[in-house]
Amino acid sequence: MRFGVTLYSLTSEYKAGKYTLEELLSLAGELGVGPGVELVGFQSIRSFPAVSDQFARRFRRLLDAAGLEPTCLGANVDIGRRRDRLMTDAETVDYLSAQITAAAKLGFPVMRIQFGARPEALRAIAPVAEAAGVKLGMEIHAPHSVDHPTVMAVRDLYEEIDSPYLGFIPDFGASARAIPVGAIRQQRELGTSEEIIDLITSAWTAAHAGKLDPFAARRDLLEQIRSSGGEAEASAFAWRALTLWGAQAPERWIEIMPRIVHVHGKFFDIDENGDEPSVPYSELMRVFGEAGYKGTISSEWEGSAWAESPDGFAMVRKHQDMMRRYLTQDANQVKQRSL
Repeated sequence: MRFGVTLYSLTSEYKAGKYTLEELLSLAGELGVGPGVELVGFQSIRSFPAVSDQFARRFRRLLDAAGLEPTCLGANVDIGRRRDRLMTDAETVDYLSAQITAAAKLGFPVMRIQFGARPEALRAIAPVAEAAGVKLGMEIHAPHSVDHPTVMAVRDLYEEIDSPYLGFIPDFGASARAIPVGAIRQQRELGTSEEIIDLITSAWTAAHAGKLDPFAARRDLLEQIRSSGGEAEASAFAWRALTLWGAQAPERWIEIMPRIVHVHGKFFDIDENGDEPSVPYSELMRVFGEAGYKGTISSEWEGSAWAESPDGFAMVRKHQDMMRRYLTQDANQVKQRSL
């Protein structure tokens, strides 16, 4: 198992103009948060998906100089790009093909895709990915889970197509155990009433316990807030609560382990004990360690919205220290049991 960083964790700093792409890569190497590096194409590359030979050479030189390795390129499916209609399957294939070409040119062995591409588009894009040597990983992000009907349909399709270049990318936010305390604190500071906060947390708890479908719960919750006169910020928080923090048990990832090509190590906070209070990393590390996962976990921080003084690099280092600690603990326990 290897660790790395997605530059998405540094979105606040990047948007604020604190660092250039070159500086982010250089710092990632200096601070030891690699060796893997992941980036989102449309966020980090102005011309994406067009990538010039000059940019590709410069990018590879930057990685080499920083001691980093490309792990995953975040692509977009975006079938709703047009105002008048959804993209056709042929348009989707062309759109993804251009991004696969960019991934191969930049040296990325994996490309993240999302739900939206229809079955015929996935059938057609598999040989394109294989020819380019780029594995496609469909991200399983909350509120989806490995057994959600949408995901099950893709799992069945993957089995039918039977291509080693079609896989999944788990997002650990899908296995949350609580709404981050920072997110709730932020809502109070924005003036959201305790009544609305209780309504949202109750709906999340019910969905987490399996009493409500998260998609249905989200629709109902948004309607309840609108009808009760809730502010726009309250509706936005309700949407995030039922979208960003899922309820899947960590051990359920085992079902798709053979098709996992990359992992998004989503996290939101690291407490004074060096733990993530809203995501069960001790269980997640045990599950992936025992399953023999050999790929990369990219640290993906999404707590900058409520952090008092956002420092993505510092948070990523804490996150990776935590993951290593849990892996070491698990290895020691296995060793003791074998004695």
